[in-house]
Amino acid sequence: MDKLNSSVQSPKSKIQNRNVSPARLAAFEILQKIEMDKAFSSALLPIYEEKLQAKDRALCHALVLGVLRNQIYLDRLIEKLTTKKTTKFDLAVLLALRIGLYQLIFLDKIPAHAAINESVNLVQRAKKTSAKNLVNAILRRATREKIELEFADETEKICVESSHPRWLFERWIREFGFEEAKKLAVSSNETPDLVFRLTAKSDAKTIETLKKIGLEIIESEIVANAWKVFGSNEILRLYADEGKIYFQDEASQLVAQAVALKAGESFLDVCAAPGSKITQIQDSNFRIRELTIAGDYFEHRIRILQANCRKQATDSINIVRYDAENALPFADESFDVVLVDAPCSGTGTIRHNPEIRYFLSEKDFADLSAKQLKILQTASKVLKKNGRLVYSTCSLENEENEGVMEKFLASNKNFTKVTPKVTNIFLTNEGFARTFPPRDKTDGFFIAEMIKR
Repeated sequence: MDKLNSSVQSPKSKIQNRNVSPARLAAFEILQKIEMDKAFSSALLPIYEEKLQAKDRALCHALVLGVLRNQIYLDRLIEKLTTKKTTKFDLAVLLALRIGLYQLIFLDKIPAHAAINESVNLVQRAKKTSAKNLVNAILRRATREKIELEFADETEKICVESSHPRWLFERWIREFGFEEAKKLAVSSNETPDLVFRLTAKSDAKTIETLKKIGLEIIESEIVANAWKVFGSNEILRLYADEGKIYFQDEASQLVAQAVALKAGESFLDVCAAPGSKITQIQDSNFRIRELTIAGDYFEHRIRILQANCRKQATDSINIVRYDAENALPFADESFDVVLVDAPCSGTGTIRHNPEIRYFLSEKDFADLSAKQLKILQTASKVLKKNGRLVYSTCSLENEENEGVMEKFLASNKNFTKVTPKVTNIFLTNEGFARTFPPRDKTDGFFIAEMIKR
C-alpha cells in the first residue's frame, strides 16, 4: 500500500542496556509502536535502521517482519506453553516472548541462550522485572518440548500457521475459493523480491555499477525500467538515498505504466502521496511539459510527496493540498488524464506490510469503498470529455475494486469502461486488470480505466 502513515519521528530509545543488542532493542521498540500507535513497519524500519550497523540492521529487519508475519502462530504457542491468553499479558512481556520465540523457532543461526537472555533483559529494562522468571521459563520450555497445536478444522490450521485472522481468510475463500485463498495466505508471508526502478537521476552506468560491486540484478519481465536485486550493500542504499534508484513493487509500477500519458496531455494524480507513481509517470514523460498536478490531504503526506519529487529530480510537478472526498480546487474538465490511486485496505501489500492484517476489521471495507466512490465521483468532474480516468487500489477486495466500479458506472452513464493498458495476463474477464501475489510474485493491485464521453 502506498498510503502509509509516515508521521513518525526519529526514535529516542527509552531502554538503555548493554546486555540488549541494538537490533533486538530496535525491533522491540518498533513492534511496540506498531501495537500502541498502529504505525507501519515500512515507515518505522528505515528510521531505526539508519542508526544501526549493517549486521544489526539485518537482524532488526528480520525480527520485526518475522514476528509480524507469524504473530498469531507465536501467540498460539505462547498460550499453549502458559495456558494463559495472550490478552492477559503486559505488552512489553508479550513482545519479548514473541521476539524470543521467533528466534528459537525460525532463526537457527542464533544461539538459544542469546535469544532467551536478551528477551529476559528486554522485560527487565522495560521495568517489568517481576516477569523475568516467567519469560525465562517459557522460552527455556520451548527449547525442551515439542509443542503440538490442535485445530478445530483445516481453516483454523491455515489461519494459525499463516497468521491470518479467520474472518479475513474466510473473506478470501468467498472471493477466490478455498485453494486460491490458501495460496494467498501462504504467499502473504513470503519475503518479497527487492525491486527498484531507475529515476531521472539515473545514468547509463547505474546498473553497470551495481552489477560490478557484486549484486545480482535481473530486469523485470512485468514493467519496463524496473529491476530485481538480490542482496544489498551500502552502495545500493546510497543510490536510494540519493534518488538514483527508487524501491517500488512491480505491481505499483504497473499502475503508473498503465496511465500511459501521451504528448500534450495534462495530468492529475488525485491521491499522490508518497509519490511513487507520479514520479514514475513524470520521469517516463520527461520531455512532456504540460500541466502536471499531484495532491493529497494530510500535511505530512504532502511533505513526503514534495521530498520524493525533489529526491528524484521531478521538480516540475505542481503539488496541491485538498480534500478529494468533497471537492477539488480545479475547474470542471481541466485534465486530459486523471489517476485515482485510492486510499484502501492495502490487503494486496501484506507481503510488505504484514501488520495490516491485524489493523483491519470487517466493517472497514464498507467505509473504504464509500470513500473511494466519493473520491472517484469528485475526480470525474475535473476530467475533460474524451479524457481517461484510471482507478487503482492495492487491495484484493472486490468491495473496493469491481464493486466501486460497478456503482460508479451505474451512476455515471457518460463514462465507458475500456481495457487497461497492461499485458494480457493481468486482464480479468470483467475488463479490469489485477495482479495476484501467488501467481505474479508481486503485490496485489487492481486497475480500471474509463473514458468520459
